[in-house]
Amino acid sequence: MPKKNPEREARRERRKELMTLLEGAGITDVAGVQELYKEMIGTVLENGLEGELDEELGYSKYDYRNKETDNCRNGHSEKAVRSSFGEIELSVPRDRKGEFEPQMVKKHQTSLSGDIEEKILSMYAKGMSTSDIEAHIQEIYGLSVSDSTVSRVTDKILPVVKEWQQRPLESIYAVVFLDAIHFHVRSEGQIVKKAVYIAIGIQMDGIRDVLGMWVGENESAKFWLSILNGLRNRGVQDILIACVDGLTGFTNAIEAVYPQTEIQQCIIHQIRNTTRFVSYKDIKKLMADLKQVYGAVDEQTALYQLDQFEEKWQGKYPKIAQSWRANWPNLATYFKYPQEVRTLIYTTNAIENFNRQLRKVTKAKSVFPTDDSLLKMLYLAMMDITKKWTGRRRDWGIIHSQLEVYFGDRIDAD
Repeated sequence: MPKKNPEREARRERRKELMTLLEGAGITDVAGVQELYKEMIGTVLENGLEGELDEELGYSKYDYRNKETDNCRNGHSEKAVRSSFGEIELSVPRDRKGEFEPQMVKKHQTSLSGDIEEKILSMYAKGMSTSDIEAHIQEIYGLSVSDSTVSRVTDKILPVVKEWQQRPLESIYAVVFLDAIHFHVRSEGQIVKKAVYIAIGIQMDGIRDVLGMWVGENESAKFWLSILNGLRNRGVQDILIACVDGLTGFTNAIEAVYPQTEIQQCIIHQIRNTTRFVSYKDIKKLMADLKQVYGAVDEQTALYQLDQFEEKWQGKYPKIAQSWRANWPNLATYFKYPQEVRTLIYTTNAIENFNRQLRKVTKAKSVFPTDDSLLKMLYLAMMDITKKWTGRRRDWGIIHSQLEVYFGDRIDAD
């Protein structure tokens, strides 16, 4: 017989008890559960308000022996506050002198603002436009919010973003993927294309982390150099392998800050860059021949296949083989590693998938009014995306063991 799972059995028992309670309360559908939850929120708020008045007066209800004030309770007033679960009716306690200033639900407060702000941030993180957010808040709460209100709420995230950008990092990363994604931003009355520089690191325990996102001008090696210096200032002492695109000067920027780091230029970027102008009728055959190069079992075989490729295609597309040879020192890095490490580093897919999700979120915004508006949307989207990054790669144990062989002295030094 299969063994019983204690957690599953306990969960079943809890659910049975809950169903009994719900049936006893006459609740048979989701709408009833929502109504019950709304009443629970109301009860918690009322209990909290009563506790605040106890604190204000210095004695609890009916505890007249400890009363040391000439002020006293004076019944309750009724008020309704809007929430995402609908309108909640509250009995708010009063004092005779009218000095009590409740904090949990303040005087003249008509909605649970924190609840609303959380919803605005959540919708903003999913890329909803300001007009869509306004419509949803109107529908859910019956409240009108303006563009400036949405901006005010989302601007509260900017100090959090700045703090996140400056947080300390791990001292060593197994792999760091570096790439940029471009957006249109309004600047000094003009619409300009700006690069958002992104670094994603894989820690030595296999956990992924977005190390930072920085808004700058068009992608340049000089800006990347400042970012790498920033990573070092935040505690990153070593990067075993850096995966990058083919930007001119990128290698020099990395070597200037992390001279021991192995550099792997993205094979997919290289393929795209060298096959952009290949005729449609040739692309299938040419790609099959090119795959013999980057899919070879070792570097020696890859170089042989590159010779074969050049001999066959140099008459029609001479620059392809030339480009592969010029970039070969960084393109061929992955050949020295076993298959598991190769699969991890030969392409920047890890960061490109992340960028693709950012583009999906921001597609409703063709132009951002400021750098800050772009950064806060990307930060909220990043927080939403990385909620799913809960574990490490399934094969990380093997990868870590292989990295220990190649970088043992540097890993041990950490």
